[in-house]
Parts: sequence; structure tokens; C-alpha cells
Amino acid sequence: MNVGTATLRSGGALEAAISAGRFVLTAEITPPDAASADAVAARAGVLKGAVDAVNVTDGAGARAHMSAFAAAAVLARLGIEPVLQFTVRDRNRLALEGDLIGMSALGIPNLLCLHGDDVKAGDQPETKMVYDIDSRALMSLARQLRDEAVLPSGRKIDPAPRLFVGAADAPQDPKPDFAPKGIEAKIAAGADFFQTQFVYDVVMAKRYFGRLRDLGITERASFIVGVGPLLSVKQARWMNENLFGVSIPEPTIARIEGAADQKAEGRAICVELIQAFAEIPGIAGAHIMAPQQKADAIAAVAEAAAVRGRPRA
Repeated sequence: MNVGTATLRSGGALEAAISAGRFVLTAEITPPDAASADAVAARAGVLKGAVDAVNVTDGAGARAHMSAFAAAAVLARLGIEPVLQFTVRDRNRLALEGDLIGMSALGIPNLLCLHGDDVKAGDQPETKMVYDIDSRALMSLARQLRDEAVLPSGRKIDPAPRLFVGAADAPQDPKPDFAPKGIEAKIAAGADFFQTQFVYDVVMAKRYFGRLRDLGITERASFIVGVGPLLSVKQARWMNENLFGVSIPEPTIARIEGAADQKAEGRAICVELIQAFAEIPGIAGAHIMAPQQKADAIAAVAEAAAVRGRPRA
């Protein structure tokens, strides 16, 4: 997707880079268990200048941390563009509407709309889940506030929030009758971009995004492909068995298993994957996730890949 700067919806650097046809890199952090802006800076500061934007998770794993909204505001203040993740698990529509207006006021241009992990998987399983609306309705709500400058009640917003609206995707090897109805529905709801689950299979990615291109979908929304440096063969096998939509090829697992330094090999594989994704038409960028590692691992991978800002394939 390549649009002129006059049509930018958010005024953010991530959207501007994508719209200019440049390959982008995004990262992801979990807010700290600390009531301190300095703790956010310590966690994410190394990513400044290394990536185009940094996702802030919203109660990932159904565990409480500093609020994603607060952490994203701190990043914006530090000059690190945030992607604010919002789950519909924890807020009703009134709270979500207020946050969508407020995030723009605080210089947070990007939003990723998510369902949210079941609280039974977290450390406070007695928590009540909200789910007043679903993630698609959140996308639609964000688009309405941005494009129509009115609340669902009809009350006007002046000025309207400027937002780049994101959704999640999980690429799979497309079957002959592949029909991406879920993606189509999210775009219809208001999704401008997608960030995906981990992808470790380049051949599958070529087939998947080739099919999306053939269907004209990559002209209607931008896709940032998830990847991450693997720590060990144990982690790779765990991800294959436990993470929905993740398939790490056996040759990749064997390569890590046979390495003298599995952690270093995992980073090398991640760098190679990002470089391969940069050569696949239809992929706008890579989203680097390292939930069990510090942000310096993400920064090192981003620097070694050396693809940020290149013209896309």
C-alpha cells in the first residue's frame, strides 16, 4: 500500500514510512512492573532509532503490568513512536472510546486491536472479563471516531483523533480454496495494517502473501510479519507445540540444535528471515518480538538485518 502524504490518517512516522514504500521494522515490549517512567525508558530506550515503532502489550498473558496506555505515553514523550495494543477483554465501549480520543491527544498514533488472552491463563483467574464489543467492533469504532468525528451517540469530536488502525493475522500455507474472509472482514471494519504471529517459514510466506497479492488485499492494507530470535531448540519446540499459528520448520530446529551457541544461531536465523521477508512483494515490514529477552536483542537483530528504510520489493 503506497499512498500520498496528504492522505495519511495518523500523522505518525510508521504510517508515513509504509506509505512512502519503505520497509519498516517494529518491536514489542511488555510494560514493567513498576510505577516509574524511568523503568519504561530503561526497558525500551535501546530501541530508539533502531525501529520505526514499538508495540506496548496490553495485559499479555492475562497478567497486570503498568498500563499499556501509560507506557505508550512515556514512549511518545521519549521520542519513540508507540503502537498501543488494546484488548477488548478489559474495557467496555465507553472506556475504549475515551482512550481512543485520549491516545491521539498524547501523541500515540498507532493502535493494534486485539481480543485478549483468557484470564484463566493468567495469575488472577478470578478476574471478570468484559468483552462489551469484539476487536472488529473496536476497529470500526476507531475508524468512526477518526473519519466521522462523532461518537456512536452522535456527539461530535473536535478535533477528531488521528489513528493508524491495526489488526492481527496468523499466516498459514494457503490451500487451493483459500479465502481470507477474516482479513477481509477486518479491513472492512477499519484495519489499515496487520501485524502477524511469528513466521519462520519463508517458502510458506511467499505463497501466503503471493495469494494475498493476487486477491488485491496487500493494496488495501499493509502487512508487518512477526518474527523473533529463538533462544534454544527447547524454545523452538515449545512454540511449535503451544503457540497458535506458529510452525517452525524442522530444518530450522535442526540448525539450532546442532549449533555450538544456540542463542547466537537463533539470532542469525532471525536476521536471515527479516532479510528474506524484505524481498517478498506484499510484505511491508517485520515485527520483532523477543518476550524472554531484553530489548537489546531486538536492537541487535534490527541492526544486523540492515533493511529498515529500504524500498520494498
